[in-house]
Amino acid sequence: MFDLTAPPQGFHENPYPTYQWLRDQAPVCPQPDGSFVLSRYADLDMIYRDTDRFLSDKKKVFAPKYGVGSPLYEHHTTSLVFNDPPLHTRVRKVMVGALNPRALARMEPGLVVMVDRLLDGMGDTSELIMDFAGAIPIELIGNLLGIPADARAPLRDWSLLILGALEPALTDRQLATGNAAVIDFLAYLRDIIEDRRSHPLDPATDVLTRLIQADDDGGLTDVELYQNCIFILNAGHETTTNLIGNTLALLDQDRTARAELRANPDLINTAVDEFLRMESPNQFGNRLTTEDITLHGTRIPAGSDLHLCIGAANRDPAQFDEPDTLKLDRRPNKHLAFAGGAHTCVGATLARMEGRIAVGRFLHRFPNYALTPGAKRAGRIRFRGFERLPANLNQG
Repeated sequence: MFDLTAPPQGFHENPYPTYQWLRDQAPVCPQPDGSFVLSRYADLDMIYRDTDRFLSDKKKVFAPKYGVGSPLYEHHTTSLVFNDPPLHTRVRKVMVGALNPRALARMEPGLVVMVDRLLDGMGDTSELIMDFAGAIPIELIGNLLGIPADARAPLRDWSLLILGALEPALTDRQLATGNAAVIDFLAYLRDIIEDRRSHPLDPATDVLTRLIQADDDGGLTDVELYQNCIFILNAGHETTTNLIGNTLALLDQDRTARAELRANPDLINTAVDEFLRMESPNQFGNRLTTEDITLHGTRIPAGSDLHLCIGAANRDPAQFDEPDTLKLDRRPNKHLAFAGGAHTCVGATLARMEGRIAVGRFLHRFPNYALTPGAKRAGRIRFRGFERLPANLNQG
């Protein structure tokens, strides 16, 4: 039986055979701690849409994991993704307003300039995560929150430590470094937020000013303001870094698809969603049951933690034709990389824009790139991406 805290050998490199086994043989897979792994598309889609029987609130789950009152507990139980109304409604309303289509359209020219600047600085060889994929979201979200450019150096490391603490099994060191990262991040934000209170920017374009105004109007508490600033930086960084890195690895493996995209650059719009489906940056979500349910003959008691395997659902042959084949023009493509229902990722359109511009302009600049030995997966279960991705950019 599959144990999420002790996956089989090779799982981090290629989890998809395990996902196929789960879908076929154990679509509701009990775990030693009383939780369940779910892997079929139809089940995840149903759960995401049903906010009465399946909750996002994680206080019950995170209390024994982090300890009530710990920095990690306060952060993850206050951030948007692990909450239900009314907190979820209040915070999401602010973020949706800040990331409206007009605001995103105003961001695009600056994003193009930033991507081109990064490409200009890359030589014949490059490490694609540090030099490119990981740099883009940090810069964009830093701009979005108005964080000074010379003060962004620690953001990536803090993000990796805080999100790494969401893994199913943690060491004492991971807990300690995750808690320390939250403490350091909060201290870092204090001066930035207080300065913005005194010198607000245009709330139509500055998300931090918008969040502060919501705080001042009673829409957010001070804790909610600080913790959701951390959430915005973390969530937007990790998933977009993984989207870009995973995509460049996929196109290195599938040179036919790369040539097709080079010949038909307009395919990038549908291609980004196919990259998200094939190698979902976030492989697992979670929900908590509010009542007893029976699914595929298995009884799931009320109060059970459900691990929703997005990576498995996005390759479910019951939903996607030839699910293991990269189809750049796949339509429809109702993947779950951004979750679904009321909790569909608020930054989905922004992430698509980042992926479209980053990958499109990279291929235009370096059409013959080739990965070189030394690629390393990040070694995490919940998030799928690379720690290192070295490449020769002018392979010829």
